[in-house]
Amino acid sequence: MPLVSPIPRPLARRVDRLSRRAHRFHRFAHHPLCPRYAGEVIRLGRRGRVCLGCSLVLAGTVLGVGAGFFSPSAPGPALVAAALLLVAAGPAAIRAPHPGERPGGTPKLLTRLLPTALGGAAAGQALSAPSPARIAAAALAAAALGVAIIRYRRRGPDRSACRACPDGPAGPRCPGFSPIARRERAFSRLAGRWIAGATRPPEASRPEPAGTAAGPRSA
Repeated sequence: MPLVSPIPRPLARRVDRLSRRAHRFHRFAHHPLCPRYAGEVIRLGRRGRVCLGCSLVLAGTVLGVGAGFFSPSAPGPALVAAALLLVAAGPAAIRAPHPGERPGGTPKLLTRLLPTALGGAAAGQALSAPSPARIAAAALAAAALGVAIIRYRRRGPDRSACRACPDGPAGPRCPGFSPIARRERAFSRLAGRWIAGATRPPEASRPEPAGTAAGPRSA
């Protein structure tokens, strides 16, 4: 038998919206918010942060596809050669950091923007003037991107700065996560009050303590 939540559905949706708003400022940061990782994020306004690497991947893909689509058709063999170079060199950019190396040792313009721009250009050429060679170049570029994503997931995020941080591992003293923790505590308090107010039984329905009920008066 399915469980029925005591929280009304409108309130559940309201709590979900509150959670998204509470964590919007770091949702796409993908890094701690401390000064050691300042070069890995892009500031948006007073509090907002987005990941530099992901932003460059998106920008490179969009710019590459647009440039490839609207540029004159390049020779197919040249595109295949460029895609093969991307297959060979692109995944190698996703490497494990050396001991003691700070994040961002390799410029993200070389490891994120340039490879995705080249791959996007191959895809744009295949869309604007399809041919077996251009389609093969686009497929090779997509394969290189897939291999790079797999290598990144296996490597995991770069936490070399956390290991060398004088504040120690991530915890209550970590300045990179304390803003997130403060926002989560504020969200929990407010959501808890909403839920308690919605699920608290009405006063009239509460049983009265023994001895307080009005009985017949003795003569």
